[in-house]
Amino acid sequence: MPVRSVRLPGRGTTLVRDTPGPPGAPTVVLLHGLGATAALNWPGAAAALSPMFRVVELDHRGHGRGIRSRRSFRLEDCADDVVALADRLDVDRVIAAGYSMGGPIALLMARRHPERVAGLVLCATAARFADAAVSTPPMVLALTTGLRLTPAPVRRQLSSSMVRYAGRRWEVPSPYVREVRRHDPAAIVEAAAAVRRFDARPWVDELEAPAVSVVTARDPVVPPARQLELARALGAFVLFLDGDHHAAVRQPARFLPALTEACRRVSGRQASPAATAH
Repeated sequence: MPVRSVRLPGRGTTLVRDTPGPPGAPTVVLLHGLGATAALNWPGAAAALSPMFRVVELDHRGHGRGIRSRRSFRLEDCADDVVALADRLDVDRVIAAGYSMGGPIALLMARRHPERVAGLVLCATAARFADAAVSTPPMVLALTTGLRLTPAPVRRQLSSSMVRYAGRRWEVPSPYVREVRRHDPAAIVEAAAAVRRFDARPWVDELEAPAVSVVTARDPVVPPARQLELARALGAFVLFLDGDHHAAVRQPARFLPALTEACRRVSGRQASPAATAH
């Protein structure tokens, strides 16, 4: 799988994995969740999808080897980053597949750049994550301000040290440690706050892109009822997956067929009639 750093003019540099599909195949962009990276969130996805699709994966800003910015983390910037990447790759329209935090990024792409989004595949995600409108607690604001004022090399060292300690303390697998030690801690704190504030309900039913929702039916992080609320607002086809919020990583044998089916359906290509992933 070709992996390279791509500079997006005026935005920064991000890690991109670009797996070719058949000639003329639609392009699926995989958008990972909070605190993850493309490699962590989507194991096996490119291999599963590439017989029918070109598959592009990127690390979001502040995550892994994603864009580093002095600006505070914004989901809108992540959505614009993906469109800027599509420009660099000479891709006109994409199927935006978002997992958890990647769902809001996909929705914002469809809102801000509707002409660039051919379809939405929404996995373990929602139009809102908090029960009500929330503001960022003062202590979190103070923490992120302090981190932003800390020189970037010091932040990187802090993140690396914390992750190495956690890896030893809880026997976290080394591939995971290698990925997350690259996070920008300020961006991760800001991203968590941005996800909590996100609420697409006032506008999500105005989106016109075809959509499929992969609902993780045993999800304690994003309750299935909230996932179905989003699916209803979009008029999305629903695939139920018997799994929890980490199904993409822990249950790839169940998740990858559901992801492939969702991408097939939203692209209008031949799909099987099953609507439940067991």
